Amino acid sequence: MAAQPDLLTGAIRPTLVRMTVPMMLGIVSLMLFNLADVYFVGQLGIEPLAALGFTFPVSFSIVSLAIGFGIGTSATLARLIGAGRQQEAGAVATDNLVMTALVVVVISLLALMGLEPVFRLMGAGSNLLPFIDSYMSVWLLGAVFLVVNMVGNSAMRASGDTRTPAKLMALSSALNLMLDPLLIFGAGPVPAMGIQGAAIASVIAWGLTTLMVLHVLYHRARLLVVQPIRPRRIVRHWSQVMKIGLPAALSNMMTPVAGAVMTGLVAVHGPEAVAAFGVGNRLESISLLVCLAFSMTLPPFISQNFGAGQVERVSKVYLGAVRFALGWQLLVYGGLLLGSDFLVSLFTGDDRVRELLGLWLLLVPVGFGCQAVTFLTASAFNALHQPLRAMRISVTRLFIFYVPLGWLGSVFAGLEGMFAGLVLANVLIAVMAFYWMQRHLARLQSA
Repeated sequence: MAAQPDLLTGAIRPTLVRMTVPMMLGIVSLMLFNLADVYFVGQLGIEPLAALGFTFPVSFSIVSLAIGFGIGTSATLARLIGAGRQQEAGAVATDNLVMTALVVVVISLLALMGLEPVFRLMGAGSNLLPFIDSYMSVWLLGAVFLVVNMVGNSAMRASGDTRTPAKLMALSSALNLMLDPLLIFGAGPVPAMGIQGAAIASVIAWGLTTLMVLHVLYHRARLLVVQPIRPRRIVRHWSQVMKIGLPAALSNMMTPVAGAVMTGLVAVHGPEAVAAFGVGNRLESISLLVCLAFSMTLPPFISQNFGAGQVERVSKVYLGAVRFALGWQLLVYGGLLLGSDFLVSLFTGDDRVRELLGLWLLLVPVGFGCQAVTFLTASAFNALHQPLRAMRISVTRLFIFYVPLGWLGSVFAGLEGMFAGLVLANVLIAVMAFYWMQRHLARLQSA
């Protein structure tokens, strides 16, 4: 086994770089996973593609739970490992995986029972419900593999290993890419299964990589152990993780809610505005890719050093993360400006959409550095076992600044005002989040 980074005494910058680069590649592979599903299902026609679009809020809700559980897992285990309590970390990780699997199975079964009324409430017509049922009936049954996979990867990152999770994410994406066309369109003895084939491909990819995750956790990371079943201990360990995981999950689930509200505001300006805003959102996720990967490698580093009582080292790495986020996103903004003509022509040929997308590229990315500081600060609070502070950042950003300022800008200055309002929202919450973190670190250092 390759030596893992020393998060307690190793040099900060090279250690974080070695941890972040693999995660960045892993996140790219996950993006390709989703793009493959959309691309191949889109070849089946408008109705299957529309059905896949309706499934996104439900599937993203379960993914948000997985992200939250993963954040709680990473923060809890990294603190135990940093304090030298490896055996306890293994027991907590094992109980956490068992409870995670059980909870997801229950949620999936409940979702299956309410499948049709939920999607009818969302506006899905009778013509789309057969496609939705065909896809979600498989996807929900296999969701346990997705969640266990993600939480298991978070357990690995807690020990400083980001390469193995990245490799497993890339493998999962590759398996899905190979299986999608085979199962959707059929070949030889394999029948064409349409949109259901996409769900089956995803479940197979998750299932195979989950087996590998469990193998690594047991044989290499020593975070999966054989122990007697004691409900009281399992519930105690689960509660320990959920103190961080549940608020983190709720925070993640707020993002699509705010996004839906903003899309509704944009829709007032016409379908061309919605198209431009949709493309802009996709460019936003790509533009923030490096800092997003950084936000996944920062918590294990902070939690281990926090567990070891090295608060000064935590403060140093947080300040370094803020400086990097602002500097890197400034470079990204410059790149977007230089390549704006190419990007606009790449995504659309409509003159009005090109004009609005150009406006988006000019204004909204100005705030990306502050947006990165915001979610890095939230990640740091989770790592310091302060999930409610992290949740406060998310709530304040989305519902005190982001949506209200976007709405006010739209009312008084149209789309240009809305985009400027989004930038102002990111700046204000970044300043507040930075102040909250500095005050908290100062209290820890004086304690």
